[in-house]
Amino acid sequence: MLISNSDVRKNIKQKKICFGGNSKLKIYGTLRCKSGKRMRQENRVFFRSENEAIKNGFRPCGHCLKTEYKKWICSVTK
Repeated sequence: MLISNSDVRKNIKQKKICFGGNSKLKIYGTLRCKSGKRMRQENRVFFRSENEAIKNGFRPCGHCLKTEYKKWICSVTK
C-alpha cells in the first residue's frame, strides 16, 4: 500500500517512522541515507525501530549503518 508524501512527513515529525527500507532487497537504513532516497517509491517500507526491521527479515544498509552491517555480515558468514 502506497503512503502519500504528506503522510510520510507527518509520521516522521511525530516520530512514528524512524527507519526506511526496501521491500524487494530487504535492506533498512536511516531516513537520511543517500542510497535509500534513490529507491523507487513502490519498494519503500517504513519502521519505528531497528528491532522491527530485523524482526521482519531486513538487513542493515552498508552505507548508513556501517557498524550494524559489519556485525550482520560477520554473523551471516560464520
